[in-house]
Amino acid sequence: MESLLQQLERFSEVLAVSRTTHVSGWDPATTRRSLQWARYLRQVHRRFGRHVRIRTAMERRLQSQWKQEDGSRPVTVPGLTNFRALGSCDLLLSQRLLANRALGDAAFHCLLRQLFPGPGIRDAEEEALQGSLTLCARRRSAVHLLRLNGFGEKPTLRDDPLIKTQAELLLERLQEMDEAEAQSPGGLLSGLWERLPQNSFLEVIAAALLLPSSPRPPQEILELGSPKAPGEENHELLHWLLGRSDIMAIFCCSLPAGLLTSVAGRHPELFRVYLGLLTDLGRHLHYDLQKGIWVGAEAGNATWEELYSRFQSLCQAPSPLKDEVLTALESCKAQDGGFEVPGISIWTDLLLALGSGS
Repeated sequence: MESLLQQLERFSEVLAVSRTTHVSGWDPATTRRSLQWARYLRQVHRRFGRHVRIRTAMERRLQSQWKQEDGSRPVTVPGLTNFRALGSCDLLLSQRLLANRALGDAAFHCLLRQLFPGPGIRDAEEEALQGSLTLCARRRSAVHLLRLNGFGEKPTLRDDPLIKTQAELLLERLQEMDEAEAQSPGGLLSGLWERLPQNSFLEVIAAALLLPSSPRPPQEILELGSPKAPGEENHELLHWLLGRSDIMAIFCCSLPAGLLTSVAGRHPELFRVYLGLLTDLGRHLHYDLQKGIWVGAEAGNATWEELYSRFQSLCQAPSPLKDEVLTALESCKAQDGGFEVPGISIWTDLLLALGSGS
């Protein structure tokens, strides 16, 4: 047992090294042995997947391996993090080596021969690995093409096939993420937010939140080590967005009113935050007697026209969305004193403009 745990620990270190410049010293033999090692540990995963005692021992060894001096774990773990990661350790190692430009030519050619040996008899594991690598390559190529061509003006965001494809790729990536990966879904989304054009990424998020969950067979969901169940990727995306108040504010203020109404109608948690943000914006407006309009105290504040268009879009939605918006406006009007005369309470003026004032 101890020998197996030591092998697990050493391979986890190899996996961590595979993404660094240290692989420049690897020769073909080292590359070949690392892949053989990964395939062996994948067999270990299959053999002991339902053996609780062995799984627990391996989990503890991996968790203790990356602990820092204060007992905490680093934000990103370069090696294996749990037993489930063994089920795809050959795929993860292959991906890292293929993407690492520090790998020497001889080692790289050996890697390609090992992964894609050409015509001949191959076992099921080799075919599965090659299929996964091919799928990853296609997705990466698609992402690059979308980055090059996907950030022009969008006439209708909801019907834009490019935005929809980006959204589908994003949800598919989130669905495939599990504890075996060093980066969390939140980390992935934050990284995309920092690297991509922000307005375009917000459009992709909105489109993703409008996509239906993709069903998967029950047996695939229950399979040990399978990715997230259908719908969880939407939950991850929404959880990240609601947890980032700064991004949520930009999301609610920069996207078209109609698109936000559609998203709010699908996600009650987001609707409540959106409605709260709109009422906060309304409280920052004051009535300019000389101009006879509601204006912001500062240049960056929302305008009356923007606020009205967003509330109008929400009120054009079916119940219960429309009813909740009108109830919120009536409540704000009552808190302001319940005035019926225009120019005193913005909530009164909004209700009158929307045709619902009493």
